[in-house]
Amino acid sequence: MTTDNALAYRHSAAFKDVLAAHSITQKFIKPHRPWTNGKVERLNRTLATGWAYAQPWTSNAERAAALRRWLDYYNLERAHLGIGGKTPIDRINNGRGKYS
Repeated sequence: MTTDNALAYRHSAAFKDVLAAHSITQKFIKPHRPWTNGKVERLNRTLATGWAYAQPWTSNAERAAALRRWLDYYNLERAHLGIGGKTPIDRINNGRGKYS
């Protein structure tokens, strides 16, 4: 997992405990190069506005259940300007179909 160099990622014992519990190796972006995380930051913003906070949910379970449907939309139907108006699935293969 690559993170930026924020204090929370560098010094949080709780964050380090979660990484260790899941056997995740942490790497840091090069200092003073925030654009390195640009794509991840954009995806996080899209997730927040398009799914997580797009509507009021009655429970976290309801929101979690909607994630798969939103990911299908994002990867199979939504045109992405950064890849010439194609969907991500079109970019990886010439057919359409659910990813596993």
